[in-house]
Amino acid sequence: QVQLVESGGGSVQAGGSLRLSCAATGYTYSRYWMGWFRQAPGKEREGVAAMNSDGATRYADSVKGRFTISQDNAKNTLYLQMNSLKPEDTAMYYCARGGSWVSPLVPREFGYWGQGTQVTVSS
Repeated sequence: QVQLVESGGGSVQAGGSLRLSCAATGYTYSRYWMGWFRQAPGKEREGVAAMNSDGATRYADSVKGRFTISQDNAKNTLYLQMNSLKPEDTAMYYCARGGSWVSPLVPREFGYWGQGTQVTVSS
């Protein structure tokens, strides 16, 4: 069974930066999409960024140019570098894993989820 554990969330002033990490174990396939998703209270979960096993990336328009997704294959760890943070970035952030066939920013496509890490951005 795939297990995903996020870390790196916290509170930051607008304009600041955070780096989220997701440690993954128990992979059952070698080709995949990994994604970062977020959910604010009262809002639907949305895709933020995704990366597949070939290195392709996808970003939500709202974070393009500010966030960067990367992975360290040797450590089985996914990262999300978040720069120029805005109050509207405040949410619980989750990492998730899906098969190579999924639509990479669509939450329902992903079957394995971490517990989430809170990001709070104040003005």
